[in-house]
Amino acid sequence: MNGPSTPEQFADWTYYPELLARPVPRYTSYPTAAEFVEESFELRQRISLTSLTGAVSIYLHIPYCEEICWYCGCNTGAANKRHRLTAYLEALHREIALVADMLDPSVHIEHIAFGGGSPNAVPPTEFVRLIDALVLAFRFVRPALSVELDPRTLTRDWLTAIRGIGVTRVSLGVQTLNPLVQAAIGRVQPIEMIETAVSGLRAAGVGSINFDLMYGLPHQDDEVLAETLAQSVAMGPNRIALFGYAHVPHMIPRQRRIDGSDLPDQRGRFRMAAMGARQLIDAGYHAVGFDHFALPGDPLARAALSGTLRRNFQGFTEDPASTLIGLGASAISELPGLMVQNEKNPGRYRMLIGADQLAGRRGIETGPEDERRAALIEALLCKGAARIDSDLLNAARPRLEPFAAVGLISLERGWLRLEAGAAPYARAIASVFDAYRTEERSFSSAI
Repeated sequence: MNGPSTPEQFADWTYYPELLARPVPRYTSYPTAAEFVEESFELRQRISLTSLTGAVSIYLHIPYCEEICWYCGCNTGAANKRHRLTAYLEALHREIALVADMLDPSVHIEHIAFGGGSPNAVPPTEFVRLIDALVLAFRFVRPALSVELDPRTLTRDWLTAIRGIGVTRVSLGVQTLNPLVQAAIGRVQPIEMIETAVSGLRAAGVGSINFDLMYGLPHQDDEVLAETLAQSVAMGPNRIALFGYAHVPHMIPRQRRIDGSDLPDQRGRFRMAAMGARQLIDAGYHAVGFDHFALPGDPLARAALSGTLRRNFQGFTEDPASTLIGLGASAISELPGLMVQNEKNPGRYRMLIGADQLAGRRGIETGPEDERRAALIEALLCKGAARIDSDLLNAARPRLEPFAAVGLISLERGWLRLEAGAAPYARAIASVFDAYRTEERSFSSAI
């Protein structure tokens, strides 16, 4: 009889497939959006907004792109009908005014993020108008302004707008620099296009540039990923997010254009993530959480080192605000005692806002137990350690034991710590404390 096989080691990580077998949430919130219920949350949204005080962050969603990539799971549509885009922007201006009128005078904004979709699917003049509307409606305290951009549609006029407004951070959707892989995911953008975007953004005064990259893509192997990472590092982004592609065509119909037989298996995905992390660390980046990397001196790296790193709907962040106001179709707000998502359909969103109604149509009310577990999960993912109340620890011990048995975690005096090499298992470990994980859901792979 053969004995147990020796676990495989890839760079700094050991591969335990049985510990990654169960798909888990990304935990950009707790409870996660999977627990949201469908109903009108407008009244609760109004009550929560009027109770806010102090520092608040804002997220604005632009659910349009010039071209729709096949892999994308975002709530976005083609920006090929200008009247539809114009009507959406009018509704967004109206929502800004509606929400601002409800806020206490003490509320001030320190972080603004534009996401999508692609915010640069809108004309740069309209982007400037949105910034003007925000400045007139809200009180700002030297806000950090970040924008997600599609390098394929980053025009000179957009760069002029970025410089004029004072955008401080930009995230570029790069994904891969390999032409064969680009063609297989419906996002063709030559490396020269990315280089031009980076140089244009630097000239426009953007201090922090992030590259979104992916592993687990069709026709992608270790060598292909390593080449993309090396080319990316050479362009000097301050941050790199290395995400695993989640292939769920039953949930995202556009992914049916991607041939699942061309995708790497779970072992291949793990190896790519491990080798990619080691390559970025060797290139001078600091590992932040389980899939972000930042150069020393970048605010994200400083937050990770100082223990102030947080996690919200944008992922790992240095933003200290615990309250997030989401504006636009499908945007999610994280408010005291409430998480609420705006109507996803842009047409229905426009009708609700046009009738001077808030658009919250999905969400969940949260209580002290949710807050306790949320703090624990965030501490594990952001700090690598959390103090755990005895009742939670006793209930969790059987599910923690497999991770402890291979040295991925340690338990001492009520503290749970992630040990070296635990990064790819962090979400799986955190899920042990998720009270809603009583049944299988369609989440992404843990790595």
